[in-house]
Amino acid sequence: MESKSLLVIVNPVAGRGMYRQGLGEALHVLYSAGYKPTVVFTTRAGEAVELAEEGGGRYDALCCLGGDGTLSDVVTGLMRVPEERRAPLGYFPLCQANDVATTLRLPKNDPAAAARRMVESAPRAWDVGYMGSGRYFTYVAAFGAFTDVSYETSQQSKQALGHLAYLLEGVNRLAKLPHYWTRVELDGQTLEGDFIFGGVTNSTSVAGLVKLDQNLVSLDDGLFEVSLVRFPENLADMNKLMSEVAAHRYDGEMFSMRRSERVRFIFPEAVPFTRDGEPGGSYDEILIENRRAAIKLLC
Repeated sequence: MESKSLLVIVNPVAGRGMYRQGLGEALHVLYSAGYKPTVVFTTRAGEAVELAEEGGGRYDALCCLGGDGTLSDVVTGLMRVPEERRAPLGYFPLCQANDVATTLRLPKNDPAAAARRMVESAPRAWDVGYMGSGRYFTYVAAFGAFTDVSYETSQQSKQALGHLAYLLEGVNRLAKLPHYWTRVELDGQTLEGDFIFGGVTNSTSVAGLVKLDQNLVSLDDGLFEVSLVRFPENLADMNKLMSEVAAHRYDGEMFSMRRSERVRFIFPEAVPFTRDGEPGGSYDEILIENRRAAIKLLC
């Protein structure tokens, strides 16, 4: 069996060092399947981007151990490699609250199981989001409420309806909710309104709020799911919003979801975004585009 070179990028602080549990066994699985692993540990923020860019055209494959942020960095680095030379990517997710792993149904905090999944899988295409100026995302770019909550918080605050209910509890809180007048342009449609949340996702989770049916989301169709939550001006609006979310209604008056290849947000003043759970910059206008099937996943 001809060996295949493999760069393994490990974030040693992800999941409080969970890589130690099973990394050796994972490497054995990879070696037995014909891979020749080279393991590199990141030592600073942003280093995974550099490692993926340097190795993405030299190795037969890459894989990373870490959370959503590590994966996002590795994908950003790979996107800097010409497509014809871009290596396929395996992902061994660490941290329990891991939106990408949930979408891909990958084993969490179990590198050996993830390695077995990798060696048994054929490459699958995965869309990547582009925010301009070299900024990419794997599963979400969003603004408004909920985006200031860490994607590494407790499972309680990750619950779909639970977190939404917490932020919307009581009519006396309505005036305190951040909301933004927004013009949204997406594939020939234009929407305007006062929104507390806007999310552009390629995931079965809308920024950890609403779990979407696996059958509704394709990871390689070249389309985003664009979710918008309007500002509830009164108790009736709030009850309507809660009902729509609880019923998984994606075409409601307060909560809606559309599919689009690209989406432009225009605001009266700069609004902060999150990108894969990390700060993503502030914009008064931003165009977000889908890079269809840009990454090949081994999982």
